[in-house]
Amino acid sequence: MIQLKSAREIEIMAQGGRILAATVETLRAAVKPGITTGQLDEIAESFIRSHEGATPAFKGLYGFPGSICASVNSEIVHGIPSKRRVLAEGDIISIDVGVGYKGYFTDSATTVAVGAISPETQRLLDVTQKSLAAGIAAAQPGNHIGDIGAAVQAVVEAAGYSVVRDLVGHGIGVQFHEDPQVPNYGKPKRREKLVPGLTIAIEPMVNIGGPATRTLKDKWTIVTVDGSLSAHFEHTIAMTDTGARVLTAA
Repeated sequence: MIQLKSAREIEIMAQGGRILAATVETLRAAVKPGITTGQLDEIAESFIRSHEGATPAFKGLYGFPGSICASVNSEIVHGIPSKRRVLAEGDIISIDVGVGYKGYFTDSATTVAVGAISPETQRLLDVTQKSLAAGIAAAQPGNHIGDIGAAVQAVVEAAGYSVVRDLVGHGIGVQFHEDPQVPNYGKPKRREKLVPGLTIAIEPMVNIGGPATRTLKDKWTIVTVDGSLSAHFEHTIAMTDTGARVLTAA
């Protein structure tokens, strides 16, 4: 069941979203060759908890051990942070992180270059970020969830890349995952209508190669079947009378 939020609730989510945006920027600045994904996890947890009332939403969620998901190169999502996983020049890392604040959740993700990366890899990041922007722009009153997915899909496929179809965005608020699901593909004017008070996480996951995925033996990390690179960007938005309000913008 979709839970629409009041203006008061959205303001609380926006407060948590500002903490989350600052967390993401802190992590982006910390990424460099030689740092471990475990160290990034510690930075995230410490930074989030330094804000009164804020907690790392992922810690313990469905049993997940980290405060961030740290997914490197062909890992799409849900990579477990580890002090043994050292980032190297030329890698990319997708960092997914959530914040709980005053009973409400926000969710955001970014993909970061580790040192210098190839032009092809940079293009993947640029296209994925552009597809997120297109999805947010499509979140207009009177449109539907399908309009968001169609907008994301159009950008991704025009670039020759693949949208991951096994994983989707989601409603968010009182629970970390709420209805509706928000696929990164679809047809305009299909699925649920976008109405004021709807709060959702839009999160394109884009592969250079094919869309197929598989889960590693750790039962968390989801990777591309063909070993191609994958990128992930995400914002939490709230629908208003005039369009989408991004709650997790820096």
